[in-house]
Amino acid sequence: MDPLFTALKVAASGLDAQSTRMRVVSENMANAQSTSTVPGGDPYQRKTVSFLAELDRASGGSLVEVTAIGRDESPFQIEYMPGHEAADEGGYVKMPNVNMLVEMADMREANRGYEANLQVMKQARELISMTIQLMRNQS
Repeated sequence: MDPLFTALKVAASGLDAQSTRMRVVSENMANAQSTSTVPGGDPYQRKTVSFLAELDRASGGSLVEVTAIGRDESPFQIEYMPGHEAADEGGYVKMPNVNMLVEMADMREANRGYEANLQVMKQARELISMTIQLMRNQS
């Protein structure tokens, strides 16, 4: 397979993976304050994304693939809010295990990865166009 098309395929898999990562991070951020609706119940649990590099035998390129969207098993934060609907008999509410600083860092990293893959696609497309133009000029 042509190296430029391989580059496009690799970058496309990276775009897809980073897009999934940004969606999951956005969901975590949106639910950072989502508690249970029953007393003593568990709140929203932070989601994580797992990636795997996989060799594409047809092109020889190493593609990235989302293998799983899992759950972060870190403990929930506990806050004293006696009037809250999710408060247990002691007045404590379990809060999501979402740290906004971590989510912002993850979002920034995913965004940079997305932009890098997009730049690879733009460069490969430009090289393909230049190659076609050179072939036309030689005819």
